[in-house]
Amino acid sequence: MLEDAAAVTLMAMLLPFAGALLAPFLTARLGHNAAWLLALVPAFAFVHFAGFLPEIAAGEVVTGGYVWVPSLNLSFSWFLDGLSLTFALLITGIGTLIVLYSGGYMKGHAQQGRFFSFILMFMGSMLGVVVSDSFLMLFVFWELTSITSFLLIGFDHGREASRRAALQALVVTGGGGLLLLAGLIFLWNMTGLTQLSLLLHSGELLRESPFYAAALFLVLGGAFTKSAQFPFHFWLPNAMEAPTPVSAYLHSATMVKAGVYLLMRLNPVMGDTPAWEILLPFFGGITLLVGAVLAIRQSDLKLMLAYTTVASLGLLVMLTGFGSPYAIEAAVLYLVAHSLFKGALFMVAGIIDHEAGTRDVTKLGGLRSAMPITFVAALFAAISMAGLPPFFGFLAKEEIYAALAGPDPRSVVFTIVAIIGNALMFVIAFAVALKPFLGAKVETPKHAHEGPVLLWLGPLVLSLLGLAAALFSAVAHAYVTSPMASAVAGEAATVTISLVPHIGLPLALSLLTVVLGILVFLGLDRARSAVTRLLDVLGPGPDRGFDHFIAGLVRLSWRVTKVIQNGRLEVYVTVTFLLLAFVLLVPPVLNGELPEMPAWPSDVRFHELAFFVIAVVGLIAVLAARDRLTAIVSLGIQGFAVAVIFLLFGARTCPSPSSWSRRCRSSSWRWSATWLRLSPSDHRTFGEFLLDAAIAIAGGLGFALLLLKSTQAPFSTTLTDFFNAYSKVIAHGANVVNVIIVDFRGTDTLGEISVVMITGLAILALIRIRVVSVAAAQTPVARLEGRNAEKELRK
Repeated sequence: MLEDAAAVTLMAMLLPFAGALLAPFLTARLGHNAAWLLALVPAFAFVHFAGFLPEIAAGEVVTGGYVWVPSLNLSFSWFLDGLSLTFALLITGIGTLIVLYSGGYMKGHAQQGRFFSFILMFMGSMLGVVVSDSFLMLFVFWELTSITSFLLIGFDHGREASRRAALQALVVTGGGGLLLLAGLIFLWNMTGLTQLSLLLHSGELLRESPFYAAALFLVLGGAFTKSAQFPFHFWLPNAMEAPTPVSAYLHSATMVKAGVYLLMRLNPVMGDTPAWEILLPFFGGITLLVGAVLAIRQSDLKLMLAYTTVASLGLLVMLTGFGSPYAIEAAVLYLVAHSLFKGALFMVAGIIDHEAGTRDVTKLGGLRSAMPITFVAALFAAISMAGLPPFFGFLAKEEIYAALAGPDPRSVVFTIVAIIGNALMFVIAFAVALKPFLGAKVETPKHAHEGPVLLWLGPLVLSLLGLAAALFSAVAHAYVTSPMASAVAGEAATVTISLVPHIGLPLALSLLTVVLGILVFLGLDRARSAVTRLLDVLGPGPDRGFDHFIAGLVRLSWRVTKVIQNGRLEVYVTVTFLLLAFVLLVPPVLNGELPEMPAWPSDVRFHELAFFVIAVVGLIAVLAARDRLTAIVSLGIQGFAVAVIFLLFGARTCPSPSSWSRRCRSSSWRWSATWLRLSPSDHRTFGEFLLDAAIAIAGGLGFALLLLKSTQAPFSTTLTDFFNAYSKVIAHGANVVNVIIVDFRGTDTLGEISVVMITGLAILALIRIRVVSVAAAQTPVARLEGRNAEKELRK
């Protein structure tokens, strides 16, 4: 039974990737109606994960997976508690609506199948992030969200703005992913654990570790870049270059909340420290203010909503690290509310753009009669975003003020920050929901009308869910918010807030927020102008700084490349062998670890000595050769002598592969030499010759010392016994060396063969160039030009 449940869970996790493979084929046959079939993929996953709600609500956790590398404690495993289950339901539930919405929004687009494929891969990546138990899975899916978001943001790759936004998102979030990888390695080394479910019981060990600060900064780097915290917030508004379905999904339930998820997941083990409770509220508060103020400046519906997402993420980070009794409950409530109303409002913005032809709020008005369903969905979502009853956003805002309000200076400062941020988001909510629909009708580029069901179904469902969650708050708390708050807090927590507000200071602060919001809304145009003037005074921000950073990085890389890769092969070879000689010689000399020089063996027989002499003679012949062909033949003599020496001294299985490989190389060289110029081409000066000779001698001496040191160490027969025992049994080969090369080290051998093949292709290209040049030189025109050039030279 447990195995069946694990298999179904694994299928639910990987099903979006399977859907991504089928999407282009289904779209080619069904067009935009393929959305109805593809939406079944996240719908199935939603139903599967919803089946865990009673178990998780009872305080249980669900784990499972498959072992990958037991010796390194690496596994493909998942972990479901209140936090991960809530995220999984948001990702799959909203994902179902987004797939349907994409069917209507992208209808008729030539690349709609590709878009479906990308959005499903993005869904699977984010789902993998939130249910992963092992560090390895978490990191892999974390980076997959960056890669798939790059594909989605740059979907309209014909526009430069899309390409720039996609690259910017990839650089910022991908770089943060590398910081997270380093942080996870720190956590692994500090605790010896590679699974989040086990890490949650190691809080004291982490907090008392001398490496806690380093791990914290690395983890925060990964979370802040992913969730667009100041000063990394600039990539998120630019991501609005993506089609609106991407924006709606990105902002409501997926990648931008991955950083918040990580902070909430690690709160029980890394929280409750001065660093945690200083850094998170500080950067979260700044991000809240920056996002809310910049949202006021915008007139594009999507950009207005995008900057409020930045503000909301800052609010979530601030609450996660605040440390008061109600802060975690407030963060959980606001995260769920934000997912519902923000997804709805983004889809509303897309419907307006799709049906009216513009997103500029100053050029819209009077759309209520033409788009009544869209207006209702926008109004309901805006009421929730503004924190007004009877919607779920009201419960979140009341809990926020209950968490922040206090007499100490720290509480006062962050309460003021929350009031300003919430008031400005109140303004944006109603600016998006009211200004396009109310007032006199404004002529738009398209004849505005209500969109098809695929477009308005998503925002209407999400806005109604915000209403239902507030009306039936006891059920929502029992199955969603209380288990989630317990997981984030690391202890049992019960959320009790309902439509009955906190009487007292929290209610007064809520009313103050509404009053400020109404005042700014009535003077929105003046507020927009004031913010524009302020930003003009402040000058360029981090977005422009990113461009300067990339330009400087390109210039630096060009200069470095010009120095270390100047196109001269002899420089590359010289530097490589110089460093090799340095590594082999300098450490043993400095550490006094030179091997003892062995005495000359007294039992060497004449024929054995003869082959040593032949090898030396072959080597001298290579060095003394005047042309390439002589050097190649002489090298074959030296190789033959070495193979015989192997045979004489007991390595019976080595001569065969060694001699065959040398024969193949020598044959290919000789064949290539017949097509190349064989005349002497050594143009080195005497000083260059001495330098090369010194490097060659140093490298040879270094290898000789390394071999002597190896032979003087105690000999272990472990590998010898293993290969002797299993070469015949497993690989069915009597020649142990051949078996090692072909079977036990087959991948390494494949790489070497690939190198030889690439080298052969390069030789073939050189030969063809020479053949073409020779053929061109033999044409009558070329011969005439040659004779004329010769006459001029004689003159």
